[in-house]
Amino acid sequence: MLADLTIFGRDEEVEQLRTRFAARRSFLLHGPAGVGKTLLLRLVFQEFADVLYSPQNPTPLSLYRTLAESLLALEHPVLIKTCLRGTESLQAKTATSVKGLVREALHNSKYLVIVDHLASPSQALAASIRELMLNWSVPVIAVSRSAHMEDVGFVLPLFPDRAERCALRNFDPEVAHRFAAGCAEREGLTADNIEQFLDRVVEYGDGNPGAMLQMIRMAKAPKYSHQNQIKIAPLYIDYRIAMVSQ
Repeated sequence: MLADLTIFGRDEEVEQLRTRFAARRSFLLHGPAGVGKTLLLRLVFQEFADVLYSPQNPTPLSLYRTLAESLLALEHPVLIKTCLRGTESLQAKTATSVKGLVREALHNSKYLVIVDHLASPSQALAASIRELMLNWSVPVIAVSRSAHMEDVGFVLPLFPDRAERCALRNFDPEVAHRFAAGCAEREGLTADNIEQFLDRVVEYGDGNPGAMLQMIRMAKAPKYSHQNQIKIAPLYIDYRIAMVSQ
């Protein structure tokens, strides 16, 4: 499977995540977009019981509703008792009611919560995460593109110690070259200048697996091929434009 390539070279990081999950303690997972944070989390947390995953968290309400939906799907007694019509009942509840249900279900429980894709979270969302961690005694794994204030925002003070922060970094050049070659092979990409192209992919992508994979997939488009040569410069320009527009 292609997904296997995106965890290529991550054995050590996977084991570190397993150790942290087993310890059931809060931490901040950070790394550049495309480095594979969500992929590795999804791989690891499925091995553990009592993990609630919230993929998008723009507001406190969205976080609480996602957690409530997960608890309902797991047939937690608190949610089953109060949501007799399942999801329909949950959707009809007010924000305050949903928060109360989640609090009752999670307080002093064995659950661990993953709050993914933090992007400059608001003070209100940070307060909700703080409440989970400190008032409800729920371990939280917060996930952001970096450990700097512009990305993790008001959540950053919740993880003051270096031991509470886990970085996922881009591949070093040697591993990145092997990753890129494997991606090209899996994608069936061939060209007379394939080696030169892969060198540029590693350089331009700075060893980022998501960036490298995207450029390799782009190279399959006919407009980037001429006489069995990949047109590297136009491809990279279009890739950069796509990145800026995201």
